[in-house]
Amino acid sequence: MASFPAILNSEWTKIRTVRSTGWTLALTFVVTAGLGALLSFLTNHNFADFRKGATGPFDPTATSLSGIALGEIAMIVFGVLAVGNEYNNRMIRVSLAAVPQRGTLLTGKLVVVGLLALAVSLVTAFVTFFLGQALLGGHRTTIGSTDVLRAVLGAAFYLTLLCLFSAGVTAMLHNQTLALGVLVPFFFLLSPILSAVPKVKNVAHYFPDFAGREMLTVFPGPEAPYGWTEGFLLCAAWTLAALVGGAAVLKNRDA
Repeated sequence: MASFPAILNSEWTKIRTVRSTGWTLALTFVVTAGLGALLSFLTNHNFADFRKGATGPFDPTATSLSGIALGEIAMIVFGVLAVGNEYNNRMIRVSLAAVPQRGTLLTGKLVVVGLLALAVSLVTAFVTFFLGQALLGGHRTTIGSTDVLRAVLGAAFYLTLLCLFSAGVTAMLHNQTLALGVLVPFFFLLSPILSAVPKVKNVAHYFPDFAGREMLTVFPGPEAPYGWTEGFLLCAAWTLAALVGGAAVLKNRDA
């Protein structure tokens, strides 16, 4: 049996030698920071128009972090590719031959994926926040203001949990194309559609994307069903369920 540090090193080598995984992480940063900067700039120069009819307080933190709405696509793809590449090229059989303990192999993979996603997410969240605040001009806030640091960290943890959730779903399905075919419509079609239907919109409030986004707001909206703590717990519960499911499938199903 390979030692756990050796497994971690192996998984790190697999990820860094596949160009697509590096590009998706870079895209997470570029899209999140770029869109956040653009919206912050437009908000600053059209503040009166953007705030027309608004009743709640302006949330400069959420404005600067609004690029996560698209950046999360790249993080989802990274989670899928980090696990699915081995199934796609059938190298998973070689990995299992080297490490027959399937739970240990998956744990090592998820540790590397999670740490890498967290590192990129932290850099992305903080750079995006400070860039956005610089472009908001007189409407900006500071990292030391109430709940602002918590919201920026919440954005990083949300992206990380989303990545691990995607990795878990991919481990369950054993197919990266199928995983993307499930995850992308779930987050960007099913969840938004349900959120817009009055009779069932409460169901969407407990989906991981809605729950996770509550983590990065300083001033929750008037219709928010819960706060950031509950949002974190819900998002973490979805992630844990996906990881447990992935581990169970890997253990009981042929590769």
